[in-house]
Amino acid sequence: MARGGSPRSSSTRAALGREGRRAVRVRVRRLPGSEDLPLPRYASDGAAGADLAAAVDGELVIEPGARALVPTGLCLELPPGYEGQVRPRSGLALRHGVLLPNAPGTIDSDYRGELKVIVLNAGSEPFTIRRGDRIAQLVVAPVTRARWELAASLRETRRGAGGFGHSGLGALSEEEEP
Repeated sequence: MARGGSPRSSSTRAALGREGRRAVRVRVRRLPGSEDLPLPRYASDGAAGADLAAAVDGELVIEPGARALVPTGLCLELPPGYEGQVRPRSGLALRHGVLLPNAPGTIDSDYRGELKVIVLNAGSEPFTIRRGDRIAQLVVAPVTRARWELAASLRETRRGAGGFGHSGLGALSEEEEP
């Protein structure tokens, strides 16, 4: 019996992660010369993103305002129907102004090349990346494909065509609350 009294088959147990959530199998290939680097790994049981390590040789210094393409030394095989989302690490953004300018970066399930991360130093000081430093997070997420239908008109909404900043900056009044 599984925790809580419900029976689970051995195949179901194997597919579940530590918190009982379904785990998606992602095949990973290390490129030659990156055997010393860890596979993506979650920093805590509740983490949504797995940390990605830098596969730089020595040190890579990114000057303020500059970008760099940082290799990870890894290639992925995401299952069909899933994508990888490369996201920034909040501590690097807060302490150093290090961002991912295309966040989230998308890794398609049919991409088999090396996973690389575009890093931007928006801080005021040079930022140094060393081999093995955690530079980003990878979230594996399901993808929904759309079926596009040409239409002569669309249903009206209260918002209509209101675009960027259409709702203003002030607080909502009681009449405006959704």
